Amino acid sequence: MHYHIVTLFPEWFDSPLKTALFAKANQAGIVNVDFVNPRDYTLNKHNKVDDSPYGGGPGMVLMVQPILDAVKSIAKTGPLIALTPAGEPLTQKLAEELAEEEHLTLICGRYEGFDERLYDLLPIRRVSVGEAILNGGEVAALALIEATARLQDGYMGKNESGDDESYTQNLLEYPQYTRPENFMGLEVPKELQNGNHSEINAWRRKEALAMTLKHRPDLLSKARLSEKDREILNELRQNSFARNIHIALVHHPVLLKNNKAGSSSVTNLDIHDISRIACTYGVSSLQIVTPIEDQKMLVQELLDHWTKGDGAKTNPDRAKALSLARLADNLENACENVQKQCGKKPILIGTSAKAEKDKRGREKRLAEPFADIKRLAKENPLLIVLGTSHGLAPEALSACDFLLPPIRYMGHYNHLPVRSACAIILDRLLGDVD
Repeated sequence: MHYHIVTLFPEWFDSPLKTALFAKANQAGIVNVDFVNPRDYTLNKHNKVDDSPYGGGPGMVLMVQPILDAVKSIAKTGPLIALTPAGEPLTQKLAEELAEEEHLTLICGRYEGFDERLYDLLPIRRVSVGEAILNGGEVAALALIEATARLQDGYMGKNESGDDESYTQNLLEYPQYTRPENFMGLEVPKELQNGNHSEINAWRRKEALAMTLKHRPDLLSKARLSEKDREILNELRQNSFARNIHIALVHHPVLLKNNKAGSSSVTNLDIHDISRIACTYGVSSLQIVTPIEDQKMLVQELLDHWTKGDGAKTNPDRAKALSLARLADNLENACENVQKQCGKKPILIGTSAKAEKDKRGREKRLAEPFADIKRLAKENPLLIVLGTSHGLAPEALSACDFLLPPIRYMGHYNHLPVRSACAIILDRLLGDVD
């Protein structure tokens, strides 16, 4: 693998690339590196490579011409990679793909980044090593070099050394131990000491799953998991904040077809399906909000049939789901029900397919990202407020402490049934993979 590094600071790489395995691989001809400095290709006497940004603002922007000419000076570039926060994440899969190339050209940014026209003139692939802000692309380039170089034949000594590493199978590696067996009262797990390779492999697989679930659960959606793996994860997973979440299915005040606030009718299907959804995700209660007496009587009759009557005998699963349902006259009453159940007043989280507007049509407040609501749920009881009919009326939305963004804010048709909206919201907050 031949690396061509386009950088304003080639000296930055002096020590890292002359150390340990990379130095040995370089001497053996497995990898080699050369540097191209854009300052050597400037057209001004001061070797200036940056200028102030059009439109104003802080910092300086790297000029197109020096970098363009620096890249053009390389005879065999291979893929062109710009290390930039706007790039695709550097993953093991990407490292394996790039490791197949004979040449890679890595372009290191600095200051406020590249003039965007550089990407119009060259077929550059943007790559990022994370969401932290760095002074330049050199650190990121070094990470990419190490990730791809170690995959070259002969680099690791034994090629299989990298087969069981973290990320190779989209799982973190299991914990490792060495001698002594007991250190300050901490012992090496017994499974690793008995020489039973089948037991050792089973222990390692379980621990790899546990490490991934605890530290990088997002990786699990990309991992190939067996039924046994899923059983292990189900045993390990303790979604500690699902119990903090409650659902309010609001029938008043909601928007009706005339865009005026009013009351909607309860429906058998909503109550059954949202109860089952709530039970599936482990939430603590479903508050059915309606002030209309005959509607409340219908709901109570339905609940009694499925939780106490013949329905409970014929379908215990349905009885378990519908046992989560409670009646409430209004949102305040629903909050009181939740407070009695968990001992603390819930934070109200509103939902709407449209932005909340004031009388002049201006957006009153911005919606909170799902990730922030999830963090909130870990320490506080939440009441997710769902509107029936055409959604929550303005007075109901204004009573909410926070708003979730529309589920499909990039789509044009945004009229999901409340049952579907409930399922999607709970999956984003409580799904198996974060």
